[in-house]
Amino acid sequence: MTPSAKGTNVLAFEDKWIWDSWYVHDGGIWHVFFLQADKAIGDPDLRHYHVSQGHATSPDLVSWTYHGTFLRPSEGPAFDDMLIWTGSVVRDDDGMWHLFYTGGAKAENGLYQRIGHAVSTDLFEWRRVGDRPVLDLSGPHADAYEVTHDPARWHDRSMRDPWVMRDPAGSGWLMYFTARVRTTDDTREAGAIGLAQSSDLKTWTLLEPVFSGDFGQLEVPQVFQHDGCWYCLFCTEARYWSDAYAGSVAQPRVSGTHYLMADDPRGPWKMAPGRFFDGAMPCRRYAARIVETDEGLMIMGFADGGRDNFLGHLMDPQPVIIDADGLLCVVDRQPLRAV
Repeated sequence: MTPSAKGTNVLAFEDKWIWDSWYVHDGGIWHVFFLQADKAIGDPDLRHYHVSQGHATSPDLVSWTYHGTFLRPSEGPAFDDMLIWTGSVVRDDDGMWHLFYTGGAKAENGLYQRIGHAVSTDLFEWRRVGDRPVLDLSGPHADAYEVTHDPARWHDRSMRDPWVMRDPAGSGWLMYFTARVRTTDDTREAGAIGLAQSSDLKTWTLLEPVFSGDFGQLEVPQVFQHDGCWYCLFCTEARYWSDAYAGSVAQPRVSGTHYLMADDPRGPWKMAPGRFFDGAMPCRRYAARIVETDEGLMIMGFADGGRDNFLGHLMDPQPVIIDADGLLCVVDRQPLRAV
């Protein structure tokens, strides 16, 4: 199977939807890993429960070669035998690649999310590390999170979208993830960015959230540093804006990607001021990532189109600049068209 070329999209399939993606550069080419589902299921809203993970490579983030499916839900019973959602990939000092991903179990109808771990020597062949999650909402800091599923508050127990990076303060690693807190009765202010740490990428310790508030959920976090400032990208939908946040910005509610800012990756983090970074109604691009290329920062994400016109393909990279106030700005060097 090869990708099709339609309009501005750079990786699309006639028979599959593509959505959340994450990227690594191995020194020679770019690798993208992404969630995918067969369009034969009919309703794109069902894709989350008919999901596998795909892999493609590119020399330039535009022309892609598809390498097929590399990870499916476990045969089970297991914590990830129903769904495997968004993750991230890092390389350790010995050259081993580590994938951290979201898993959900049939026994819980996918309502509880936990973090899984797989490894690879070449980014093509992967094997799971054990048959248990590498991180759950447990331990001394678990009470800082919404640990159990309360259907009156939210549709799931959120613990997903791990973003793993080296800890700049030491020799270990940090993991950020989408979570929720119970410190407010307003569910649209309960979204949180969780944190865990590890010395070896194998054993993780849950820490308190680094941020909560303003939105019902802050999905697909990505933490990176540029010009001395730390940024935490996240995506969210217009329906999850809190009234307080909506009243603080001079614009309508939109769906897409915004970010937090901090002087240190452990925080304190604050919401970026001004208008929402990259949003539209209906949603244009979702689950965006910032990648650093020889040409500067680029934003990558999937074309959404909204519930009534879901598109489900990756989009062209667009340049991102940082203005004099340290704020991120997408450069519209060409129009983004729905196809």
